[in-house]
Amino acid sequence: MQEIPVLVECPRDAMQGIHEFILTELKARYINVLLSVGFDYLDFGSFVSPKAIPQLRDTEEVLALLNLGISKTKLLAIVANQRGADQATAFEKVDAVGFPFSVSETFQLRNTNKTILQSLDEVKGIQELCVSRDKELVIYLSMGFGNPYGDEYSAEIVAHWASEIAGLGIKTISLADTIGAAKSGEIESLFSVLIPEFESVTFGAHFHSTPESRIEKVAAAWKGGCRRFDAALNGFGGCPFAEDELVGNLATESLLEFLGGIHAKPDLNMEAYQEAQRIALEVFSFK
Repeated sequence: MQEIPVLVECPRDAMQGIHEFILTELKARYINVLLSVGFDYLDFGSFVSPKAIPQLRDTEEVLALLNLGISKTKLLAIVANQRGADQATAFEKVDAVGFPFSVSETFQLRNTNKTILQSLDEVKGIQELCVSRDKELVIYLSMGFGNPYGDEYSAEIVAHWASEIAGLGIKTISLADTIGAAKSGEIESLFSVLIPEFESVTFGAHFHSTPESRIEKVAAAWKGGCRRFDAALNGFGGCPFAEDELVGNLATESLLEFLGGIHAKPDLNMEAYQEAQRIALEVFSFK
């Protein structure tokens, strides 16, 4: 029997780049169904400036409409600074916050308007806040497999920043293929190096991908030892700060196909999953 991985479903990432506003009630209806599926985490919203991500300006209202019931799924919200983290962690329903920490100086400035070193100071403060409020902090190493800006990149640079983050007591680091450019050999190699080196850290994969390369990226990460994956139904979404063209998320369907093939698929409520797929067509009708 294979290990069962941690699955993070990402409706927030799927929605954030859509310009036409999705009604709050529709967002909440969609996420409430996702809560019934049985994912380990839902990346459901973000506490950032409405000017930066107008689509997610109603995250607090969406949160109020969520019915956790008996769901064991943990809610994760993305933040870009300590102010956002303070907002997010004030809610009992929120279990974890995610912070995008780029190994590309250019992208960090584009994404959070701070340098890498300034962002490391933000991470320190956010981690202290999370510890004091019994919340989990997930660091996304953006541009974890290279960048389009000409900024210096290497596996050693990724390992350096992973070491800095792990040194703060942070237990979860997700490598983000922000522009969908990672190759399978690079993916396997990087996870193979990082996972044994940082035994106290759970490393995850947040892939943006074209349909043609989804399975091979997941397979490479799995072979490298990764057991935590972010995905979004139908592969919707992408990062609006990365390039002009959005590269979609890893499709949940492709991830489950791969996991089923190696007998590592988690026990999900497939009736709720199919209902979520139906609602997704309504939510993302603007796509």
